[in-house]
Amino acid sequence: MVRLTVELITKSSNQARNRKDESLPHVLKKITHLNFSNKNIDDIDDLSMCRNLTVLYLYDNRISQIRNLGFASNLTHLYLQNNCISCIENLTGLKKLEKLYLGGNYLTVVEGLEGLELRELHVESQRLPPGERLLFDPRTLHSLGKSLSVLNISNNNIDELHDLAVLENITQFMAVDNHLKEMKDLEFVLSKWPKLWRMDLSGNPVCQKPKYRDKVIVVAKTLEILDGKEIKEMARQFLVKWKASKDAKMKNKEENIIGQTVYPQTYHFDHPFALLPVLHETEKYRVTPKYILMAQTRSGNKQDHLQVTGGYNIHENIRQLAIKDSESLVSGQDVFKPHLLGEIVP
Repeated sequence: MVRLTVELITKSSNQARNRKDESLPHVLKKITHLNFSNKNIDDIDDLSMCRNLTVLYLYDNRISQIRNLGFASNLTHLYLQNNCISCIENLTGLKKLEKLYLGGNYLTVVEGLEGLELRELHVESQRLPPGERLLFDPRTLHSLGKSLSVLNISNNNIDELHDLAVLENITQFMAVDNHLKEMKDLEFVLSKWPKLWRMDLSGNPVCQKPKYRDKVIVVAKTLEILDGKEIKEMARQFLVKWKASKDAKMKNKEENIIGQTVYPQTYHFDHPFALLPVLHETEKYRVTPKYILMAQTRSGNKQDHLQVTGGYNIHENIRQLAIKDSESLVSGQDVFKPHLLGEIVP
């Protein structure tokens, strides 16, 4: 059993050994960086004499509990990856902590970070129980929503990202080798991250979806590197224009479908009683259009002909309409132009 103690620090520190003219407390007070990685350390003792500590390397050890670090109010970087930690705790006093490395531990829930203003959080490759995935405490996510810019959650059996949308200032996101499948879930989160410039989702099923890369580039407008490959600005502009054209065509198609549903007589010309507007001769007159009742055309003796409808001769009706339109033209009234007349039958 190896404990990280002041005595161990004194023995290992060149600064403490070489400054024999100074008292031990004074020497320890000056220490800002401590590197005790891969030293078989399994516990952290009282290190309060190192009050100006800013960077602490404790990765590749056997630490099972985070404790006795409350004194380190100036700590900015804490490296605890590849230990035996199963719970994030006793860190709320580290108000200046910016980067926290906890990858390769036994965490099942990311929690206990309320009140901190972390810029980077690395929790990749947790040694999870079979069938479980890494979870996120909503309180911690909301607390980090304004500050966190780098998040690494790779290899944690994660299958959805919806809860992470509150991290609005994310610039770099790594979620390699997870179980992300749904493109809609991914698009939703990306729409909430306006500052994202680097993302890596390699090894997720969603990467095999049709046009996965194209869709991500269109949604994430600030993204520069996707799955290790740079995004060219020319490619982005092309995809954005393609998406806009596709959306416009889809909108027109939907409008046509609605029109055919509400006004079927103006779309289905093979209808036996379709209504066609009589076009106006000039555009400067704005009046309600007239309509001509159309019927299915029949042929008699191989020649189309007009027949009497409802007891009125259609030839006479057309002649009277022509006279009326001529009179209105002379008097400056609206003029209408019949067109597309087919044979009308009873």
